[in-house]
Amino acid sequence: QVHLVESGGGLVQAGGSLRLSCAASAGRTFGNSAMGWFRQAPGKEREFVAVISWNGGITRYADSVKGRFTISRDNAKNTVYLQMNSLKPEDTAVYYCAAGAAPSTTPAGYTYWGQGTQVTVSS
Repeated sequence: QVHLVESGGGLVQAGGSLRLSCAASAGRTFGNSAMGWFRQAPGKEREFVAVISWNGGITRYADSVKGRFTISRDNAKNTVYLQMNSLKPEDTAVYYCAAGAAPSTTPAGYTYWGQGTQVTVSS
C-alpha cells in the first residue's frame, strides 16, 4: 500500500509558476514505481499531464504542457515534483499524483492515487 499526499497548489496569475509535490509513504514501493501527474477540471475527464519512470530515465508530457511543465523525483525523499511555469487559465484543475508499475499515460495504468491539490490560474 502506498499513501500519496499532494501539496503546493493554490491561486496564481496567468504567467506565474507553481511547484507541486507528492510525498509517498512507502519508500521501497515508491522507488520502484513510475509516478504520474493527472488533472481534472470541473465537468471534464481526468487527463494525463506528465509521467516519470522509477529512475527518472523516462519522462513524458501532454502536448498541452510541453515546454512549460517539468516532472522530477527524489527517491531519497520519496517525493515527485511538478514544476509548472507560464501557467494559463486552462491549467486550472485539481492535480493528482499517482503511482504505477510502468510510465503510463492513462489513469488505468496506476494503482495508487493521492487526494489531489487545487490549482487555479486567474487571467
